[in-house]
Amino acid sequence: MNTPTDHQWYLIQCKPREGFRAEEHLTNQGFTCFHPTHRVEKVRRTGRQWVTEPLFPNYLFIQLDTVENNWYPIRSTRGVSKMVTFNNQPLAVPTCVIEGLKHRLEDSPSEQPAFSTGDKVRIKEGCFSELDAIFQAQRGEDRALLLLTLLSTPQRIEVPLHAISRF
Repeated sequence: MNTPTDHQWYLIQCKPREGFRAEEHLTNQGFTCFHPTHRVEKVRRTGRQWVTEPLFPNYLFIQLDTVENNWYPIRSTRGVSKMVTFNNQPLAVPTCVIEGLKHRLEDSPSEQPAFSTGDKVRIKEGCFSELDAIFQAQRGEDRALLLLTLLSTPQRIEVPLHAISRF
């Protein structure tokens, strides 16, 4: 039998691009939500811009007590599509998963990019290991575009971000 403090985390599927709206409306109804987000740099018409995006697009976590909480209003909350279920029963997400996510997000680096255009870097891995290059741009979340001089000719190459370090 559940005690008054026996809360479990469950997963909510949100309507496309309405995760923040769903979180706001659920919170206004008194529910405890966890909507993990991260900051990413986006290229817009006006230039580069830092934006906050959900770590899991279209999903958020909600903490409920199986005895006390009325689950029916969740379905009709703006932005909510449905509660994720297995065999028509909501499945609890282990608390250690939520705590691990919270801990990982607290330890995430700041929004400053690791490298800026023009930075001198050294390639640590791969066929160009131990060569120096100039950082040009970041490609996606884990790739870097570098300018490498080979045989007196500058060449653009793409390498994993983890394979370079500041010079």
